[in-house]
Amino acid sequence: MTEEIKQIRGLLDKLENDKISNDEMSFKQTFELFELPDIISSVIDFLQPLLLPYEAAIYWYMFRRSIISTGENFVRVSTRGLGKPRTVIQSSSGQSEGLSYNGVQVALNGLESKGVIKKAGDITRDGTLYQIYLPEEIEMCQARMKEVVIEELPKVDPKKEADYYNIKENRQKVFERDSYRCHYCNKQLTRFSATLDHIQPVSQGGDNSFDNLVTACLLHNSVRGAKPVMDFIIETEKGINTTDKGSH
Repeated sequence: MTEEIKQIRGLLDKLENDKISNDEMSFKQTFELFELPDIISSVIDFLQPLLLPYEAAIYWYMFRRSIISTGENFVRVSTRGLGKPRTVIQSSSGQSEGLSYNGVQVALNGLESKGVIKKAGDITRDGTLYQIYLPEEIEMCQARMKEVVIEELPKVDPKKEADYYNIKENRQKVFERDSYRCHYCNKQLTRFSATLDHIQPVSQGGDNSFDNLVTACLLHNSVRGAKPVMDFIIETEKGINTTDKGSH
């Protein structure tokens, strides 16, 4: 029985090592050094504000010794090693040049619970093997990234004549700006039901710029035609009011 257990453990270790090896290759194949400034900016913008000070310090320490140093997203660290003086960060009280054992443990547990790092192997004399995640892989960062896309309106360069009507990626930005709601009736739409309407019709010299497009439901996009926007909005409101009165 003891021999069988050893064999099972050996197979499990092999499977774990194979998984780590595959993850390393996957990351190495997609990671390019010239992307590093963008990655660091992403960490600063989307991850760091969501971390506690000790968590952020330890994440940067692990980031430095994995992705920056080796181009891999795995690193082995020990709790005692992270707490050594002048290794990661001074204690918040300033009375120590390192972190307490408990402080390091709390920070590592916090990073794990937030999905920022994950144990990837057994504990050895040199510490525990961790996998380091980038903001686009972390759920709480993904939510913030979506918010920023909506908050930050694209800067249109008139000289480039950006087309926000025919290019799918650009159309998406208009829908996100309008929160997928019809400009005329405020109906909640989806990416499958939303359409784009020109504020100034193309037949009257309107273009496909970001500021000349609004999200509209199919009904109001079709009914409006080439009517001036304000006239159509007034007509729509009157129609809604009339409908409301008739329903009482």
